Amino acid sequence: MAELNTGGNEGKGGKKVRSKKQNAGVDLTAMVDLAFLLITFFMLTTSLSKPQSMDLQMPDKKDVEKEDRIDVKESKTMTILLGKDNMLKYYVGMFSSPIEGPTDSTYGKNGIRKVILQKIANLRAQGLTGAEGQIVIIKATDEATYTNMIDILDEMAITGIEVYAINDITDAEKAIMQ
Repeated sequence: MAELNTGGNEGKGGKKVRSKKQNAGVDLTAMVDLAFLLITFFMLTTSLSKPQSMDLQMPDKKDVEKEDRIDVKESKTMTILLGKDNMLKYYVGMFSSPIEGPTDSTYGKNGIRKVILQKIANLRAQGLTGAEGQIVIIKATDEATYTNMIDILDEMAITGIEVYAINDITDAEKAIMQ
């Protein structure tokens, strides 16, 4: 414990005897114990945040047989191209003869989400839903960021697109993204 000497001792002949000065010391043992108890308490009572992840199923590396392929109408296929500086373009149908596009768009509810929801509504009016409904192909250039890919995958989850694929971008598609 801390001990302070205040002097007050008088020696022979009424002269004061000066004692050696001692530094006041404080015992911090109790404070260290309290700090460790608090750290332990907070470590045991808080829950750590779990990383958020999205399930993404990738095909096997084997070559897909001609028999395994499914024919899809061009009008149900939308291709989304991701480029640098958050650039986003989409087209419907085949690239060589698109039904619609390529058209510039943005991320968010007034951009690509609005377009996808409109396409889904048109297909539902024809009685096509789920796997028979809209199919989206996502293609990213080398300059597209990881955030762009996550944003477009979030749009797929928000709009309820059940069938989408991530594919390699062709040289002709890269050219229109420049």
